[in-house]
Amino acid sequence: MKVGIVTKEWPPHIYGGAGVHVKYLVQSLRPLVDVDVHCFGEARPDATAYELSAAEQQLNPAMQALITDAQIASNLAGVDIVHSHTWYANMAGHFAKILHNIPHVISAHSLEPDRPWKEEQIGGGYRVSSWAEKTAYESADAIIAVSQGMRRDVLRAYPNLDPNKVHAILNGIDTDTYYPQANPKLLDSLGINGPYAIFVGRITRQKGLAHLLKAWKNVDPQFGLVLCAGSPDEPGIGAEVKAAIEELQATRDNVVWISTMAPQPDVIALLSSADLFLCPSIYEPLGIVNLEAMACETAVLASDVGGIPEVVADGVTGELIHYSGDAAEFEAAFSTKINALMADRDLLRKYGSAGRVRAIDQFSWDSIAHETVALYKSLIK
Repeated sequence: MKVGIVTKEWPPHIYGGAGVHVKYLVQSLRPLVDVDVHCFGEARPDATAYELSAAEQQLNPAMQALITDAQIASNLAGVDIVHSHTWYANMAGHFAKILHNIPHVISAHSLEPDRPWKEEQIGGGYRVSSWAEKTAYESADAIIAVSQGMRRDVLRAYPNLDPNKVHAILNGIDTDTYYPQANPKLLDSLGINGPYAIFVGRITRQKGLAHLLKAWKNVDPQFGLVLCAGSPDEPGIGAEVKAAIEELQATRDNVVWISTMAPQPDVIALLSSADLFLCPSIYEPLGIVNLEAMACETAVLASDVGGIPEVVADGVTGELIHYSGDAAEFEAAFSTKINALMADRDLLRKYGSAGRVRAIDQFSWDSIAHETVALYKSLIK
């Protein structure tokens, strides 16, 4: 069986959870099936890449994606099944299905109807991306949701879908890469000392970083905050977050902001040495970063949105804060819980140990790959 994987992100250019997912899924699929990866951007040694011309790169990002999708689809004639990831790549799968009469599988990492703030980022392109996603989803042979919560969201967003075509196969974590690894020299170089909590994620509305920064004003100043936060969706939110961080830094000397994408070993070391990982997302289909923190034996405090409760076992590997949409209520609850948890080191260690055990036992990439191949086989006639 030959599988065509279509993705916007591929190493070395991975900036979000979907890219991490594709990287590890492909790695786990390759011992089982023949995998042919097609990605956006410049040439790669291990994938077929599609780079737009200088003129095409001036177009709206949504139109750039459609042009790339059309190019990819023309090169998928030799595969038995095509599997696309995110709306950027979905239309490549849809076009290939029509052109070459092959089954199309979509992995649902997020949904355009649930991300209206994207209009700030790509303007009218958001209407294009919404059309592309809806068209591809309603025509796909199968949709893989990365959590049961995401499966519910897919069926709510696209009620015309046959529920039997929507399957939940959870995201995974490579616990041989993500495990507790201290790096005191790194902490010293960044000026990190004393107990600290950490946030890792892109600067985007859905990650809730603005809520965390407001909540942190009411956190005990003895606790430090490390922010691995970059790649703003658009200049407005980038400026907003920068101003909020600088406001905190003006009164505290233990707020550290790493604004560029840190190397994976550094992120693992920072997660491993943190007392608490913070995930204030207001939208999160699963949240691979919570798994990464758990695998590093770090307790997690997260919102209860989307698939997060399927990853973070409340009261076992960390704790959950309800997000009702009331920002002030959410921020107050977050700061209260941060103070309580950071003051209880024994409980944090207990949550961290349980988190690694859960990551190993429940989120194996090998089992995810086998489930995915079984779905492929059911679709190939």
